[in-house]
Amino acid sequence: MIRRLLRLVPPGTVPVGAGLALVGLASYVHLAVAGHTLTPGDYSSLSVLWSIVFTVGIGVFLPVEQEVARLVAARRTRDLPPGPVLARGATVAAAVLTLLVLAVTAATDTLAERLFDGDRAMVATLVGALVALALAHTTRGVLSGLGQFTWYGSQLGLDGGLRIGGVAALAAAGVDSPVAYAFVLVAAPLLAVALTAPPVARAVGGGTPMPWPPLLRGLALLTVSSLLSQVVVNVGVINVRLLAPDDVATAGALLSALVLVRIPLFVFGSMQAALLPGLSTAAATDDEAAFGGLLRRALAVVTALGVGGGVLTVLLGPWLVTALFDAPAILGHGDFAWLAVATQAYLWAMVLGQALLARDRHRAQAVAWTLGVAALAAATLAPLSVALRVELGYTVGSVVVAAVMLALLRRRRRQSDPNPPVAVTLPATAPGGVR
Repeated sequence: MIRRLLRLVPPGTVPVGAGLALVGLASYVHLAVAGHTLTPGDYSSLSVLWSIVFTVGIGVFLPVEQEVARLVAARRTRDLPPGPVLARGATVAAAVLTLLVLAVTAATDTLAERLFDGDRAMVATLVGALVALALAHTTRGVLSGLGQFTWYGSQLGLDGGLRIGGVAALAAAGVDSPVAYAFVLVAAPLLAVALTAPPVARAVGGGTPMPWPPLLRGLALLTVSSLLSQVVVNVGVINVRLLAPDDVATAGALLSALVLVRIPLFVFGSMQAALLPGLSTAAATDDEAAFGGLLRRALAVVTALGVGGGVLTVLLGPWLVTALFDAPAILGHGDFAWLAVATQAYLWAMVLGQALLARDRHRAQAVAWTLGVAALAAATLAPLSVALRVELGYTVGSVVVAAVMLALLRRRRRQSDPNPPVAVTLPATAPGGVR
C-alpha cells in the first residue's frame, strides 16, 4: 500500500515532506525551549520577532522562489541553462531585501521601543533573519526548478536540525537572552544554504541574459497575495503587542496556541506540492471534470485535517500550551475554538487560491486576500478583549478570503491566456509562516 501511495505523489514529495516535517518539529522545539527558559516579557519579544520574520520574509521571498522554480523548470525542458534565471531572481531578491533593510534601519528606534522593549539588538537580528530567508528561498527556487528535490529537502531538514541543535545548546549552557534564541533564525538557514550550495553553484553563469518580463509578469500580484496571506495568519501576535504593550503574557500565549492549532497547515504543505501542478494541468487541457474532482478532493482532505486537528486542540490546547511551552494559562477552550475555525477557513482559502492560480487568475487571488485583510482589520477594532479581538480578526479574515475565492471561482471562466504558464511540480514551503 505504501508503494502504491508513493506512485501517486509527484517526484520530490517524500524528501520535501521529510524536510518540512523536521522544520515543523524544529518550530515546536524552538518555542518550547524558549518558553521554558525566557521570562514572559522576553518570550513575548521573541514571539513578535518570529511573527514579523515569517510574515514579511515568506510573504515577499516565497513568490521569488516560486517564479524562479517555474522558469528554471521550463528552461530545463528545453535544455537551456538555469544561470540567467538565477541571476535575475537573485537580483529581484536583493532589491527587495535592500528595501526591507532600509525600512527596518530607518525605523529601528520605533520598532525597538514598540515591539522589543527597547532592545535594538532584536531589530538587528530581524534584519539578519530576513537576509537568511532571501538566500534560502532564492536557492530553493533553483533546486526545485532543477528537480533536485533531495537537495531541497536536505536544505529544509538541515535548517530544522540546526535550529533544534542550536536551541538545545543554548538551553544546556543556561543562556536566557531572547537575542540568542532569535539569532538561531539567522544562523540555521544560512548554514543550511551553505551546506546545500553545490547544485546552485553549478547553475551559476551560462546562457544569454534572460529578459525581465517572464519573471516580473505576475510576480507583483503573487507577492501581494503571499504577503497578505501571511498577514492574515501571523499578524495577531503583533497586534497584541500594539494594542496592549504591557500585556506580554498574551502575545506569548497566542503564538504558542497558533503553533498548535496550525499543525494541519504543515500537512497541507506536503500536499500542496502535488495540488497546483495537477490543477494547472487540468486547467490547461480544459478538463473541467478533472479540475473539479481534484479541487473537491483537496477540499475534503483539508476539511478532515481541520476538523480533526481542531477538535484535538480545542479539547487539549489549554493544557498543551502550558505543558509544552510554559505559556501562561490565559487562553481557554473558547479561544482555541475560534483559532480552530479560523485555521479551517484558512485551509479552504489555501486550496481555493491554488485553483485560482491554476487558472492564471493572480489578480482574483490578490483581491480575495486584500478583502480578507480589510475584514481582519475591521474585526480587530471591535470593543472586546485583546485576545478575542485578534482571534476574531483571524477568523473573519480567513472566512472572507475563502468566501470571496469561492465566489470568484464560480464565475464564468475567463478567456485562456495565449501563453499559459507551464505546469511544474513545485515543492511546498510550510504555509502559515510557522517555520
